[in-house]
Amino acid sequence: MSTREPRTGDAAATPPSPAPTPASASTPAPSPAPALGLLPTVGDGPAPERADAARNRRKILDAAARIVAEDGPQAVTMNQVAHASGIGVGTVYRRFGDVSQLLWALLDDRERQFQEAYMSGPPPLGPGAPAAERLDAFLDALVDRVGEQREILLAAHSAAPRARYHSGAYRVMHTHMALLIGELRPGSDATLLAHLALASFSPDVMHHLTVEQELSSERLKAGVRELLTLRS
Repeated sequence: MSTREPRTGDAAATPPSPAPTPASASTPAPSPAPALGLLPTVGDGPAPERADAARNRRKILDAAARIVAEDGPQAVTMNQVAHASGIGVGTVYRRFGDVSQLLWALLDDRERQFQEAYMSGPPPLGPGAPAAERLDAFLDALVDRVGEQREILLAAHSAAPRARYHSGAYRVMHTHMALLIGELRPGSDATLLAHLALASFSPDVMHHLTVEQELSSERLKAGVRELLTLRS
């Protein structure tokens, strides 16, 4: 059963409350080609599976993540993933079909982990810490998240630049951030401020800063925090 997506337009008027329910939006169906068409969205989670199948899935996704981190998404092949994971190539194909579906599954997997961390994980990223500490932790984690998946996110963004803002993943992040901003600055236009802050994390902006400008993640984290405190 699906859960209702948060209404981001109401975020500024909503009093502080527990983190929003995960967005209900299914991952767009991938095309046969490895190119990505839309950004990932987070739905109700994968169907239950046997323990051995879950272990194999985890090994395959972790192997794909290592290949992407070392050589980029264009280097991912089903044979390479099978070799790196120690799983038979037939099993890899049966589980994921082709490279594009595997990359979508990798994005969705990482998005779920990130969403679970800031919605229900330990503080300060998760509930239980003051809003200021949670916001700092969220922004730091988002720098790491986009940096880790930069190449795949950039490919998806290049294929459909505006799709990011209509994905379930973005809506959940935006609502979460707007709630924190609204708690920190009552009466502010928290909905707009959350959009503007998240614009800094557009894959093309992050690619320019980290690859072309060669800025470290530590400098990016410090810069985002300073930006949010200007004229405070």
